[in-house]
Amino acid sequence: MTLTASDLLRATPLVDGHNDLPWALRELGGPVPDLAAGEPRLHTDLPRLRAGGVGAQFWSVFVPPSLTGDSAVTAVIEQVERVYEMAERYPADLRVVTTAGQVEAAFADGWIGSLLGAEGGHSINGSLGVLRALRRLGVRYMTLTHNLNTDWADSATDEPMHGGLTDLGREIVAEMNRIGMIVDLSHVAETTMRDALATTTAPVLFTHSSARAVTDHPRNVPDDVLAALPGNGGVCMVTFVPRFVSRDVAEWDARLAAAMAAAGEDHRNLRNRDAFAARWSGPAMPGATIDDVVAHLDHVREVAGIDHIGIGGDYDGVPELPAGLEDVSGYPRLFDALLARGWSAQDCGKLAGRNALRVLRAVDEVSG
Repeated sequence: MTLTASDLLRATPLVDGHNDLPWALRELGGPVPDLAAGEPRLHTDLPRLRAGGVGAQFWSVFVPPSLTGDSAVTAVIEQVERVYEMAERYPADLRVVTTAGQVEAAFADGWIGSLLGAEGGHSINGSLGVLRALRRLGVRYMTLTHNLNTDWADSATDEPMHGGLTDLGREIVAEMNRIGMIVDLSHVAETTMRDALATTTAPVLFTHSSARAVTDHPRNVPDDVLAALPGNGGVCMVTFVPRFVSRDVAEWDARLAAAMAAAGEDHRNLRNRDAFAARWSGPAMPGATIDDVVAHLDHVREVAGIDHIGIGGDYDGVPELPAGLEDVSGYPRLFDALLARGWSAQDCGKLAGRNALRVLRAVDEVSG
């Protein structure tokens, strides 16, 4: 009998590294939509999570860089609370989990495991105490930067300030190792990636990044860093963001960035970027496809190895997704494409979630 993606995802929990639904709900305003009934304004709701075979989701407790200082700390705590409120509202579907064992138990019982990840190191306001508090609240990773530098780490999309990590940045990474918080290197500069890999004693994640060699975008991971993942034990969770996976979209986005700069607007501001693109008189944005994503998966597998690859879709964090992956129901189409290309069931299982769960376990062992 031919194995299908649906068969695979019934047997192995799909662990997605990054979904911005909590912030998307905040941005919608007004009455909280009923995720059980479906919500067409979003990429994510409960029927489509079920259709997509999602076994566990790292919900991003995102804070935009426009919020700084105490305001950023307040916002990240509010986002953590939003995830707990989601789980309380839908107890038949969502269960907040913090360990690999809890993910597997929730999956076996029919729940979607809800993990938390803090996107943007500015949300701790330089405080190790806030970092520790987030870990006590169940946050399992922190992305060291977002689109702007922090006071202690360089971002991939900002002008270099520190040359990677500062002494405080290395102290934060060491403290993350000690308390069992995964170091997430999506969004950070190449120098920060290398400094973090030289500092950490635990495996890292790239929760939503793709391969620089396939699409030359600063948010993607260069080959030398991918090749270093086996020595660290970490995982690159390939994302679906069109500007990161399609050369055509990346080139279009570079033209958009130039047009925004000429108009005195900041391309790194996500809300401004989307609004500018909607009124821009330049060419229409090209489309990305599942084949674009597969090209990145094949490349990361070749360079880093099958034990160091995962998936981080970035749903509800971007306005467009590749054809066939328009929302969270699309994962089976991606895995069917991989099976058709000759990926084995074992390899697809590692990609789906086993690798990410191994990192979660290893980080807990280091902290213990």
